[in-house]
Amino acid sequence: MEAKKLILTGDRPTGNLHLGHYVGVLKSRVEQQHTHNQYILVADVQALTDYYEMPQLVVENSLEVVKDYLAVGIDPQISTILIQSQIPAIAELTIYYMNLVSVSRLERNPTVKNEILQKGLGKTLPVGFLNYPVSQAADITAFGGELVSGGEDQIPMIEQTNEIVRKFNRIYNTNCLKEASIHLSKVPRLVGIDGKAKASKSMNNAIFLSDPPEVIREKVFAMFTDPDHIKVSDPGKVDGNVVFTYLDAFCDDPDEVNSLKSQYLKGGLGDTTLKSYLNDILQKMLQPIREKRRLLTREYILDVCYDGTSRARVVSGGILNNVRNAIGINFFDKIEKHS
Repeated sequence: MEAKKLILTGDRPTGNLHLGHYVGVLKSRVEQQHTHNQYILVADVQALTDYYEMPQLVVENSLEVVKDYLAVGIDPQISTILIQSQIPAIAELTIYYMNLVSVSRLERNPTVKNEILQKGLGKTLPVGFLNYPVSQAADITAFGGELVSGGEDQIPMIEQTNEIVRKFNRIYNTNCLKEASIHLSKVPRLVGIDGKAKASKSMNNAIFLSDPPEVIREKVFAMFTDPDHIKVSDPGKVDGNVVFTYLDAFCDDPDEVNSLKSQYLKGGLGDTTLKSYLNDILQKMLQPIREKRRLLTREYILDVCYDGTSRARVVSGGILNNVRNAIGINFFDKIEKHS
């Protein structure tokens, strides 16, 4: 039997997960845990690049993210859920890789470049933020990741990881590090309820997996539709209509959605009726997730994190030992061998 490929995926714990995460990555993680050797990284160190003054918030967010993982059906006995900061090998690998990358190369990374512009960072740019692609290379190679799950914005990061891998293997005449491939999400980013940008906590335009029923309803009824669709009898637009975007993503009956679209385009279907239909779908989908989430104790979540991280430490420790041997700095071993 062919060995399962190791796939690495994860999240920066900047807040609870929402429907964009669910349709974009969480559903696929539940499926691919049965087809791949799946490692799910809670990237708390990377979250500290933005929240270094609020470490306790990062800790609490990390536990909430893991709670969301378990609530949607990720099995900690099958998938390895790990906490980034508790894997010492990642930090050490990052240091070694930093010698192989120039500052100008990091500044040219499109993903980093865009985030620097978005956040308005100039001379206040933290070294840790700029070093993000290097630390991500350490995340991937620490476990021998062959596939990395992510969106198109992650392609430049994987390319830079592979540049580091090739340079390391060439300089130290080894093949101990593997190149990785991107495992692109099949689902485009879910737009926020305002229709202006992707769903996110920072934009306050997302429906979270942990939202109570009344909040979900309130957010659904605040969704952007067609501003020119004033009367029920008026023809409406489907393109750019957030309610239809969510119906396409979450309704299991595409024929019914197509029928609603046809009716809306002709006129005769009100926004209130349409939003009520979507609300019913989301309430039914999120209720069991929210209920399972409620039953998960802090102690159990910590146990899951500890067990997964412990398993990951063993794997990363072996790879780190190979890296040290390749560089030639396992000098205590050499002293013992020659004593």
